Amino acid sequence: MKKALLILSALCLGIVLVFTACSGKKAEKAKLVYWTMWNEAEPQGMVIAEAVAAFTKETGIQVEVNFNGREIRKTLQPALDAGETIDLFDEDIERVLNAWGKYLLPLDEYAAKAYSTTGGKAYNTVVNKTLYNLAKELGGGSVKNIPYQPSAFVTLYNKDLFAKAGITGTPKTWSEFLEACEKLKAIGIPAITVDDAYMACFFGYNMDRLVGEAETLKMVNNKDFTGPQVLEFGKIWENMAKKGYISPKAASNIWPAGQVEEMAVSKVAMYLNGTWLPNEIKAQAPNLNWGAFAWPAMSAKGDGIEANNYGCQSFGINKNTKYPEEAFRLIVWLTTGEWDERLAEESIGIPAGNNTAWPSQLAEAKVIVDNTTNRLDWAVGMENDPEINAKIKENFAKLIKGDLNAEGFAAAMAK
Repeated sequence: MKKALLILSALCLGIVLVFTACSGKKAEKAKLVYWTMWNEAEPQGMVIAEAVAAFTKETGIQVEVNFNGREIRKTLQPALDAGETIDLFDEDIERVLNAWGKYLLPLDEYAAKAYSTTGGKAYNTVVNKTLYNLAKELGGGSVKNIPYQPSAFVTLYNKDLFAKAGITGTPKTWSEFLEACEKLKAIGIPAITVDDAYMACFFGYNMDRLVGEAETLKMVNNKDFTGPQVLEFGKIWENMAKKGYISPKAASNIWPAGQVEEMAVSKVAMYLNGTWLPNEIKAQAPNLNWGAFAWPAMSAKGDGIEANNYGCQSFGINKNTKYPEEAFRLIVWLTTGEWDERLAEESIGIPAGNNTAWPSQLAEAKVIVDNTTNRLDWAVGMENDPEINAKIKENFAKLIKGDLNAEGFAAAMAK
């Protein structure tokens, strides 16, 4: 009897130990550390804070969010190198890959699974296909960061001013663009403006439309601006300035003067800029009736409206994380369903999910993104070299101010 009691006691103790070990394992809740490029006061930061709180309530997974702002470009690398606990982070899609690529966990297997907010479908089938394919292409055939907050470089315009001028369709060719400019001039409105921050982008897009992407990039790579296309650009924009189609303030605009003091208050009709512009100036232009079209075709040698720059921010997961599945669940939470829609709505941005509604301000930009078959580099390379960027700003300002004619502009750029 005594022996039987000892055996029974030993069995009970074993069961207790096993139960304790198992329950201890289950009790270990994941806690994620997430470094973000947004500040708490930005629309994106505020939505992310709400979304993370809802995620924790739904899943029990704790998330510590560090709002680094753009300083993340300086602070993340040292922290990763030091082995600091960081499970996931976000920034521009190419910066995440190029600057922090050695820390990235390949995400293909996680993206192939279904989640609670994907309606039983694999995650990689419910998000923007163009952006997902871009991530795969940039990752060398493997998805290493997940796109969100997409953006595109487009011609944003004031639909009310277009209607007042009698412009019934958006221009797809240069002749149609000039017709629109003339109609806007007739109602006393300069067609377009620019700030110093976007002059290199402006020049790059014109070069692409005149001679194509490859020749434009060759100009940058070889530091050779002696081609006839530079003189052609000079003649076009010397003429645009003389006719009053470009704002007389454009030459002296220091960002954000053009977008705040001209575009926001309907003193000009168009601005070649990113889909982030309506969000940037929503305080100054809460009721502006936004439209968008691709920069028009200018020459048979150049690209047409199918060629545009687009990109996005993106999430990366640290390959050293203890919780890769939980980190990916948070990414899914932020890029599908309710919170994807909230991010797009509050930041007047492009959503990541296929079935998420676009903000009304960017409805026409969706057509551009969906029909883009050639992704251009940012500024078509014209900001890759600081010296080139500076020379464009200096000489373009002089051109549209009248301090240089087309020949003088070409000669200055050739130097």
